[in-house]
Amino acid sequence: MKAFRLDELEAERAANDGAYLQFLRERNMSVGLYALDAGASDPQQPHRQDEVYMVVSGRASITVGMETTEVARGSVVYVPAGVPHKFHHISEDLRVLVVFSPPER
Repeated sequence: MKAFRLDELEAERAANDGAYLQFLRERNMSVGLYALDAGASDPQQPHRQDEVYMVVSGRASITVGMETTEVARGSVVYVPAGVPHKFHHISEDLRVLVVFSPPER
C-alpha cells in the first residue's frame, strides 16, 4: 500500500518550486498534485494520456475542447487524450489531483 497526505504533498510541491508534483507512478497510471494560484495562467498543452482532475481546493473555470464549466472543491473533470484544456479565471488558489492513464511520460 502507498498512502499520502495532501498537506505533505503540497509542502513538497512548494519546496520544489513547481506547479506540479508527480507523487505516484505505476504501470497503468500516474498521479500528481497541480497548483495554480489565484490570477495565474495555466500553461498546459494537450497530453497524450487520458486524465482526470479532482479539485481539492480553490475555484476556477476549465475549458476542455469547446466546453467550459466552473470547478471548485469536489469537482471531477475527465479530459480525453489530445484534447486542448486549460484552467482560467482562477479566483481562489487551485489545488488539483491529476490522474493520468497511461502514466504521464
